[in-house]
Formats: sequence, structure tokens, C-alpha cells
Amino acid sequence: MASNSLQSWSLCFLMASILAISSKSTMANFQPSPWQLAHATFYGDETASETMGGACGYGNLFANGYGTDTAALSSTLFNNGYACGTCYQIKCFQSPWCSSGVTFTTVTATNLCPPNWSQDSNAGGWCNPPRVHFDMSKPAFMKIAQWQAGIVPVMYRRVPCGRTDGLRFSFQGNGYWLLVYVMNVGGGGDIANMWVKGSQTGWISMTHNWGASYQAFATLGGQPLSFRITSYTTKETIIAWNVAPANWQVGLTYGTSLNFH
Repeated sequence: MASNSLQSWSLCFLMASILAISSKSTMANFQPSPWQLAHATFYGDETASETMGGACGYGNLFANGYGTDTAALSSTLFNNGYACGTCYQIKCFQSPWCSSGVTFTTVTATNLCPPNWSQDSNAGGWCNPPRVHFDMSKPAFMKIAQWQAGIVPVMYRRVPCGRTDGLRFSFQGNGYWLLVYVMNVGGGGDIANMWVKGSQTGWISMTHNWGASYQAFATLGGQPLSFRITSYTTKETIIAWNVAPANWQVGLTYGTSLNFH
């Protein structure tokens, strides 16, 4: 009897250990990239109201924790939406319009700056490929340069996204189609792959829809939902168990304490 109890306890301990390991399969902390040359402009006004929404699908940037320190990326950087959520340090470089005493500011990519082929790439078509360009919110731009400049040369580098809370999952869709926007991503800030699991299903691979959204064509109502997420940059994988309860609803956002580093 004691032997059976010991074997049962040992099996439970082993399974718990495997579960704990699988919840975070690798520990690959994102490291800053080298400084590189680009240019920056701004859009909108001091309220940054025009930056709300955006191609990444983050919606209200204030409510979802991004604030005004954001930028739209040229398509060279945007990478078909896989760069959504990435973070950059940007500093004005060798321009009389640079703000004095400011080394850099940090922004999160929340939008796409599309090409404008009606204008020359060096005279208005600032986001035309292959240009590397940041169209910043006006409050963010004003931290590094005087807004009257319009456009300034900058130095930039990718940096880890420091998030104080865990990943957030915003649900859209219907009973047969689940669309999830992943927000507040730490570490590299980006997502490469994502899976969803209901209490009555195995892991279902989700496809990249656009921006920071992933979708699954499956009937998942009435089940607690878990997610497995892999970072685009570091390849680190996180498993967030039971993120949403069985009575989850579209239009709501669910959080977890887990995040990338």
C-alpha cells in the first residue's frame, strides 16, 4: 500500500516537473541590436489621437498600456506585421533640430507607415522601400527633436521591451472563428507562432492574420482556453494555461502573469 502511494506521488511529481518545464521551454533573453542610421518624422498632434488603432490592431493605445511612445514602421521594418510590438531606442543624429540634453527615447511599433509611390523616396515618400523609417507619434518625436523640423536623421536600435505585467489576449470572432490580438509582449516584443487549446481539444495551430493577430477556425466555446506562443526573435516559447475561462466572450481581453524577457 505504501509502495503504491509512493509510486503515485512520484508520478505526480514527475508530471508537475514536466509541466513546469514545458511552460517556458527556453530562456533566451533578447539583447539590444547595434545602432543603425535611419530617419524619423511624426504624424498626428500632441494628443496622439491619430495613433490610436493602427495596423497592429492594438486599439486604444492608452488603455492597452502603450501610451504615446509609439511609432509606425516603414514596410522594410514592419515585416508584414511580425514586427508589431517590437521596441526601439531612437536618438536624433547630427541635425540642428535635435533636442539638447536628450540621449534617446524608446518607442513601441504599433502601426505601418505605408509607401507613397506618388512621391520621391527622398522628398515625401519617406516610407518607400527600401528606406528604414520611423513615423513617430508627435509626443515621442518632440522628445528627440523640434517638431518644426518635419524630418530628422536618427540612430536607432532594437531593445528589449520592458513590460511590467503579463501577456494580454484580446478576443474577436464568432462561434466558429477565434481571432486573438496578443498585446503587452515583453522581450523581443514579437510573436512568430501561436497555438490555442481548449479543455476538450489538443493544441490547434493558429495562423497569422495581420499585425499582432492570430486566428483559429474551430469551435472553442464553453471551454477554458490556453495558449502556446513562440517569440519571433528569440524563439522562446511560453505556455499560458487557462488564460480564458469556459464562459469567455469575444470583445473581452484576458491576461496572464507570464511574459517574455
